[in-house]
Amino acid sequence: MARHGNGQGWYGKAIGAALGVAVLAAGASMWTAQAGTVSEPSPKVTASVKPVAVTIAHSSDKGARGLNITIDDGPDPVYTPQMLDVLREHGVKATFCMVGTQAQAHPDLVKKVVAAGHRLCDHSVSHDTSMDKKSQEYQSQQILKAERMITEASGGVRPMYYRAPGGAFTPYSRKLAASRGMRPLGWNVDTKDFEGPSADTIVATVERELPNGPTLLFHDAGGDRTQTVEALRRLLPQLEEQGYSFGFPVR
Repeated sequence: MARHGNGQGWYGKAIGAALGVAVLAAGASMWTAQAGTVSEPSPKVTASVKPVAVTIAHSSDKGARGLNITIDDGPDPVYTPQMLDVLREHGVKATFCMVGTQAQAHPDLVKKVVAAGHRLCDHSVSHDTSMDKKSQEYQSQQILKAERMITEASGGVRPMYYRAPGGAFTPYSRKLAASRGMRPLGWNVDTKDFEGPSADTIVATVERELPNGPTLLFHDAGGDRTQTVEALRRLLPQLEEQGYSFGFPVR
């Protein structure tokens, strides 16, 4: 899987060193107070969680002609509402892979995503694409704290998947996420919309890479996503005309 930048990527640049320290220091102490340890959630929460498979999911629950629309890095106050409008217009449900800090900053949008029937996915606290090079304690903090941030922002709806930033999965992170009921989630079609291509280019990329599999990767944050919104507006009816249906990644 392609890596979207190096180190902490655009989130590391946007949030900066100060917030990074706050998240890892204050966040760790808050997690300890709420859940006992950084890597161990409270027994009350654990009791309601059903473990899922540790393998990275790519397939669609709609079968051979099913597609999964997945949207990463938000929620964003400008582009997430636009994407929700496009999805609603075409009756399509998607999986939103949310960064913990974004979810915490925009809980109203997280609730709108859930209310519209879409699914939530844990995309870590700070979108660190080098997570697979970090300690297990760090991976645990990034996954479990984001899970809590997203769940609290949603009003109690837990993420059903975990997507490692840049595909930086490890055996440990997959096992941890699965134990929390979050199926590790991959992708087959990388639109590379994070690079800022035109809507025409995004559409062409999807058409070219669709034989690779059913899970499509888009972004609703991290920059100007106007072209992504337009590409999605064109792709959804086009794909439906080709006989595809839209579902969710398998669990």
